[in-house]
Amino acid sequence: MTDTIALVDDDRNILTSVTVALETEGFRVRTYPDGEKALQALTARPADLAVLDIKMPRMDGVEVLRRLRETTDMPVIFLTSKGDEVDELLGLKMGADDYIGKPFSQRLLIERIRAVLRRSRARDGAAADNTDEEQEMRRGQLVLDPARHKVTWKEADVVLTVTEFLILQTLAQRPGHVKSRDQLMDAAYSDDIYVDDRTIDSHIKRLRKKFRGVDPDFAAIETLYGVGYRYNED
Repeated sequence: MTDTIALVDDDRNILTSVTVALETEGFRVRTYPDGEKALQALTARPADLAVLDIKMPRMDGVEVLRRLRETTDMPVIFLTSKGDEVDELLGLKMGADDYIGKPFSQRLLIERIRAVLRRSRARDGAAADNTDEEQEMRRGQLVLDPARHKVTWKEADVVLTVTEFLILQTLAQRPGHVKSRDQLMDAAYSDDIYVDDRTIDSHIKRLRKKFRGVDPDFAAIETLYGVGYRYNED
């Protein structure tokens, strides 16, 4: 089945170039030059995933997402500009699945789209089957709820991207056991996506930063140099 991607951006160069890249990869693409047109079309006929620019005239991406979430749980990836961290976090709290900063490589965007679609399908399938993987996980002060894509630490919300959630979930499944970078990449990315193993280091760095934003003493994700990472629930 061919997935349909809604691409919403007021930059026509981005609309054109990204459309070509996505269609080359086998996606169908619907484009919208502003938030109002996108909201009207996607409310009536959701796509399989939407890529929304945050900064747009008439209606920004955060407002489009807020109103879309009243009628659909369609996966959404935000396109953000440098310095938009507040909007990124607001969007993720409202239900965005991931974000990617401008300027971006088309290959990276395609990888993120595939990862979010994969996670969305797994979540939908697991919810239908009520598998153990989707049950709430508690590890010390950490609580992960895969069904709602929700994470808390000491009862405070920690907003994670899809990839960050998958890495954390993999580490927390077996506290004290070391996971190599390759194992974490296998958990977070599909087989047809190549990423450098140092990408995992960047994700771990961002995970720690987000947890230390709610608890400066957070130290549950440990590095074993030359080996990998592990979650310590003590």
